[in-house]
Amino acid sequence: MKAKKIILTLFSVVFIGIFCFTYSYKSGIILNSLGIHIENPFAKRVIVPDDSSKIDKNKNGIPDAIDIVNAARREVKKRTKYHSAYYAGGYPPEDEGVCTDVIWRGLLEAGINLKELMDNDIQRNLALYPRLNGKPEPNIDFRRVPNQYVYFERFTESLTTELIPKDIENLRQWQPGDIIVFLEGIHHVAIISDRRAKDGTPYILHNSPPFAVEIKLKSISTPIAGHYRWKY
Repeated sequence: MKAKKIILTLFSVVFIGIFCFTYSYKSGIILNSLGIHIENPFAKRVIVPDDSSKIDKNKNGIPDAIDIVNAARREVKKRTKYHSAYYAGGYPPEDEGVCTDVIWRGLLEAGINLKELMDNDIQRNLALYPRLNGKPEPNIDFRRVPNQYVYFERFTESLTTELIPKDIENLRQWQPGDIIVFLEGIHHVAIISDRRAKDGTPYILHNSPPFAVEIKLKSISTPIAGHYRWKY
């Protein structure tokens, strides 16, 4: 009788294990089809080398690239409210903003004044910024995604827009503090986090309704128009 009970117990454990694995696998397929990505708890973590810049021009003891990440993560921690509006002087209140505000706030943490740089370039090269319709408006120009895109194309290092999970040589091109731009269907911009999923793909820090969040980059199906790294 004891042997029979042991056999039945082992059979039950194996059956339950197979059922749970099958259910989890199928659930993963369904969630992925909905754009929701879950981590496989049995997957081996892909280790991607840290090739981020170690330059510290503002001399605060933290690499400028990480300054950018830290500032963006503060937006997430305090859940900066997504609110699109025009502000005299250009800058929104600290507790609200849009995706582009995460960018200039991050760069400002590294001692880079994006508003000033963009305003100056717009004045000198107005025709390169089609969103302006020939009429510069310093109170809003630096907060528009197409304008940031033009500026980054001109003055930053342009990197791959292809993201390949588990491919270390590809993934090491995606480093903390990098900036990505989306233009197809939606104008959006985000900062690459120093956090990665198990397959090595990075998270991003961005502000999208209702507030700033940190999510997996691969959870966004919109094609990436540009991937940039500041020339520190």
